[in-house]
Amino acid sequence: MTTFIVGAHGQIGQLLTKQLAATGETVLAGIRDTKQADTLSALGGQPRQFDLTALPQEQAAAFKDVDNVVFTAGSGGATGYDGTLEIDLDGAVKTMIAAEQAGVKRYVIVSALYADQRDKWAQTGIEPYYVAKYYADEWLQHRTQLNYTILRPGALTNDAGTGKISLQPTLASSKKIARADVAAAIVAVLSKLQASGQIYDLVSGTTPIEQAF
Repeated sequence: MTTFIVGAHGQIGQLLTKQLAATGETVLAGIRDTKQADTLSALGGQPRQFDLTALPQEQAAAFKDVDNVVFTAGSGGATGYDGTLEIDLDGAVKTMIAAEQAGVKRYVIVSALYADQRDKWAQTGIEPYYVAKYYADEWLQHRTQLNYTILRPGALTNDAGTGKISLQPTLASSKKIARADVAAAIVAVLSKLQASGQIYDLVSGTTPIEQAF
């Protein structure tokens, strides 16, 4: 199987590249800057320059013969909210259109906990980010025919992965999750047919990731 990671140089993207490559999968690591190529190669990925501002038909060429697309890109706080709209919303939607044009089988997107709950957005201090995540998720569910999975992790940390999560944040003691565990969850859902068409909220927990989905 071949998986294309959009945003492979990000923190989750790098962890995912390493974890997927370790399973023997072919990992195409989408990067914005060719200077990032050596980092992804060292993790087992095959770097591919990928422009989230390009037209969908241009992006589709990068997805040729790809089985899975994982979107884990983000504009980051330094770009301003115009960048959030361009990357986290429009960039994501364009990759969905491109994936359909290329005949991709599976599409997994990393969203955010509470992206579906407007009443919680204002208290986060980054409301435009949640707006972008909400509408990207809506497009994926209702405007595409993609075989999708949406992962909505809680507050991300750089702690070591525990290999255990909870899919019920309201019952969990923590609303945080290690980026390494998010990457492991992506690996898990890619291999599970029952994860297709599903939305999962993820936080740190006590259930082994392989058994959670």
